[in-house]
Amino acid sequence: MTDDYADRLREKRAEKDRAFAEDRTSPLPPEERDDFDGLDYFDPAPDYRVEATVTVHDDPEPVDMETSDDRTVRYLRVATLTFDLDGDTHTLHAYRQESAAGDELFVPFRDKTTGQQTYRGGRYMELAPDRDLTDGDRVPLDFNLAYTPFCAFSDAFSCPLPPEENWLETTVPAGERAP
Repeated sequence: MTDDYADRLREKRAEKDRAFAEDRTSPLPPEERDDFDGLDYFDPAPDYRVEATVTVHDDPEPVDMETSDDRTVRYLRVATLTFDLDGDTHTLHAYRQESAAGDELFVPFRDKTTGQQTYRGGRYMELAPDRDLTDGDRVPLDFNLAYTPFCAFSDAFSCPLPPEENWLETTVPAGERAP
């Protein structure tokens, strides 16, 4: 990881902190914004910026994800991402909401920091491929960009919880920490 990347990541984090403190669409309740002094992050970690090999699901299976407010929301499992981390091979599934337009992929996950150093409901990543993915494509998977869902900050939000198939059996000390 270059110093330039770490600096850009810190700038992006500072911008997000400003939005949380000042933006009217912030997930923080208005009465908490004045005292907000920023989210807590792990230091930028080059080992948690990996390349994943894509397996595309031509006939995506529906997955009903439980949410933080005891509802369910339906997603489609559109791809599987296989990557090496800490000397082991892992997989995460990428989803798209059944009714969603666009190519963005939603990658919710839990790891061994969940409920201790990170939010108990898991964290999210999003991938925005610049083209249609095909089997064998390689995509960057940057856990430094892993973020806490808005429901961690306010009960006004309903957030999908990572399904068990996206629970990593490793520690990922990268991205946002627990609020």
